Amino acid sequence: MAMPVMAQNYHNGRPERPSYNGGYNNHTLDGNEIYYGLRLGLGFATVNNSELDKYDGPSSRTGLNIGAVAGFQLSPSAPVYLESGLFYTEKGGRNNKKQDIDFNLNYLELPILVKYCVDLDGEFSLQPFVGGYLAYGVGGKIKRHTDRTIESAFSRDLFKRFDGGLRFGCGIEYQMLYADLSYELGLANIGRDAFEKTHNSCFYMNIGVNF
Repeated sequence: MAMPVMAQNYHNGRPERPSYNGGYNNHTLDGNEIYYGLRLGLGFATVNNSELDKYDGPSSRTGLNIGAVAGFQLSPSAPVYLESGLFYTEKGGRNNKKQDIDFNLNYLELPILVKYCVDLDGEFSLQPFVGGYLAYGVGGKIKRHTDRTIESAFSRDLFKRFDGGLRFGCGIEYQMLYADLSYELGLANIGRDAFEKTHNSCFYMNIGVNF
């Protein structure tokens, strides 16, 4: 891999280690960069269930995604970062036609990502990432339109609260501004008796700032 070459900067009269994430981060620990960020965006989620999908493929649900992150450079000689944080995210979906059910599933989510930051011109950086996530359901409803009933999503026979899976995508940063696209593939079976073999999936579009 070709590594970007950057000029040495000075901060408070002393040489500053080059920054791989755009040159606007002066937080360091033992020579490794640290950054903090806020994120706001939309998620386009689906609930995938093999039995329901026989009648009609799942439709997506659009929901809010909001949270805060922190990243730590794993080595001062390489632009590789470990990022985590805490998000409130609205997932779910809809199954139409025969079943006609709305799934509203809301989670607190902890992503764990590895990022590689590629400096483009000293101000822009491209940041592909891969990792996973853990989530805990904090609320939600199941709406059955055929018989006009509403149930709590995380009841004993519907959905489990714990979820987890893979997450991958790519971000771009300009100075302090940040945006990314990502996809989550749920690996945990979140279904109970009424919805066996059920998994979440979600496509995200986020914007934010890094400090």
